[in-house]
Amino acid sequence: MAAEPDPQIVLYDLACTKNECFSPVVWRIRLMLNYKRIPYTTVFLEFPDIEPTLKELGISPGPENKYTVPAVYHIPTKKYIMDSTKIAPFLESTYPDPPVPLESTLGREIATKARDVVGTVFRTSITPREMNIISPRAQEYFRRTREARLGHRLEDLLDEEKEEQAWTAIADGMRAVGELMRTNKADGPFVLGSQPSYTDFFIAGSLQAARIVDDRVFTKIVAYPGYRDVYEGCVPYMDKRD
Repeated sequence: MAAEPDPQIVLYDLACTKNECFSPVVWRIRLMLNYKRIPYTTVFLEFPDIEPTLKELGISPGPENKYTVPAVYHIPTKKYIMDSTKIAPFLESTYPDPPVPLESTLGREIATKARDVVGTVFRTSITPREMNIISPRAQEYFRRTREARLGHRLEDLLDEEKEEQAWTAIADGMRAVGELMRTNKADGPFVLGSQPSYTDFFIAGSLQAARIVDDRVFTKIVAYPGYRDVYEGCVPYMDKRD
C-alpha cells in the first residue's frame, strides 16, 4: 500500500459537532484542494478561537480588523494566507494542474445574482440553524455576534410564515440563476461545460454547507433546475471533508 503523501497545506476550518466542513467559504477552497489533489490536513477552530489562533500565528487581520477562515499554511514556503479570495489565486498559481478557471463573464454574473437571491435563503433559513451544529461555547459567541449584527434574536428568523414568504419571494430569481448555470449544459454539468471552475465550487460549496446544516434547505434549493447539476458534478471532489 502506497504511503500517504506529505501534506502541502494546513487548512484552518470552522468546527462543528458533525466533525466536517460546514462553512460555504471554506468549502470553496476545500473543493479546489480536493480537485487538484493537493495533500492537506485540517485544523478545525471554534468560532471564538479563530481570532486568537490566527493572530498567534502572525497572520494580519482582514477588512474591519477581522480574522476569518479559511486560512492556510503552505508548508513548503512557510507562508500563511487568510481569505478565500487570496487563497484561490495562490493555489492556482502554485498548483496549476489541473487548472481551475477563477473568473469568467458568466461566472461573475452567476455569483453576483446568486448572492442576491440565494444569500437571502442563507440569512433566513441557514444562519439561525447553524446553532444546532456548533458547541455550546461556540453558540454563545455565535448568538452574541450575529444578534448584534441583526438587531434581533436568531429565533425571529425562524417564523414559519415569514420564512415561507421569503422562499416564495425569491422563486423567480432562483429559477433565473439556475438557468444561467445551465448555459453550457450540452457540454457538461458545470457552469463552463465539462470542467469545473471556481464558480462551480462557490455554488457546490454553498449547497454542501446547507446540506450539513439542514438537509431540508438543501432539498429546496436543488429542486430548481441547474443547482443539482453543478452539485452532483462536484460531489467527487467532496471526498475529503475533515
